[in-house]
Amino acid sequence: MGVVISLEDKPERGIEALVGLVRADMERVNAMILSRTGSDVTMIPEVANHLISSGGKRLRPMLTLATAGLANYRGEGHIKLAASVEFMHTATLLHDDVVDESDMRRGKLAARMLWGNEASVLVGDFLLGQAFKMMVEVGSLAALDVLSSAAAIIAEGEVMQLAAAKNTSTTEDEYLAVIRAKTAALFAAACEVGPIVADRPREERAACRSYGMNLGIAFQLIDDALDYGGTAAKLGKNVGDDFREGKITLPVVLSFRRGSDKERAFWTRTLVEGQVGEGDLEEAQAIMRRHRALEDTVERARHYGAMARDALELYPDTPMRAALLDAVDFCIARAH
Repeated sequence: MGVVISLEDKPERGIEALVGLVRADMERVNAMILSRTGSDVTMIPEVANHLISSGGKRLRPMLTLATAGLANYRGEGHIKLAASVEFMHTATLLHDDVVDESDMRRGKLAARMLWGNEASVLVGDFLLGQAFKMMVEVGSLAALDVLSSAAAIIAEGEVMQLAAAKNTSTTEDEYLAVIRAKTAALFAAACEVGPIVADRPREERAACRSYGMNLGIAFQLIDDALDYGGTAAKLGKNVGDDFREGKITLPVVLSFRRGSDKERAFWTRTLVEGQVGEGDLEEAQAIMRRHRALEDTVERARHYGAMARDALELYPDTPMRAALLDAVDFCIARAH
């Protein structure tokens, strides 16, 4: 079905400005990524490149480059840190698809469907190892601390999500804690290491971290809404995957809380008991429409987007800051 979420804000401005400002550095990051996926074990570059070359926007490493630019960094370390961030993200996608038993990723068959679960997990581990090697090579203990802490927090978030799976009593606060760890922690770390390598004061580190954290939460909330109100082309996976996998996301939390006994019984049957039949996805979408669950999820995303924008008020009005503000609009406008 088409998108059922309407946004009355200004139309999507995209991330063209951000892409343009970091283009030269991003080419170096891409070259670094290609060189670091090399291995004598043939399957490693095959599996890694299947996902790495599958058309992701590389938003997280771009944020590392952009915040380094915002901090007027003049060295080389941001290239390896940005590549490390992308490797961490790719590793989590490989692992996620195994945990979630996903068939699709970025519009293509997931790596696990082509090479198996074992290869996907092990290649993800290889990429994490390469990420940490690059962090060490940069020689910034503070950057290593931030990114390694993020790796641990992401893993905690995955386990938290596993524990919350099929649990309809999950509260909004509990769910936000999951996505803060699972998704937003890497956005926050990616943004914080820019001012770290530029040796900027603590308040600038905190500002960039706050920007990344709030942007990451907004990004995930829009993903949650798109799973029920988007298109496969926008998602890069099948619409309704969260529903079929029994995931408790914010639109479900809101619908369950606001629903009738009959509607709650529907969520229990489909998500908890896994009895999903013909027409159940459409019924889930209808329940969400009745209770404005998708619109309110997007409204929450706008709220976190506003906090991300506020975090950058510390910085003077430059093209890089404007591009980072546009990135907030881009993440939220995906709900169109």
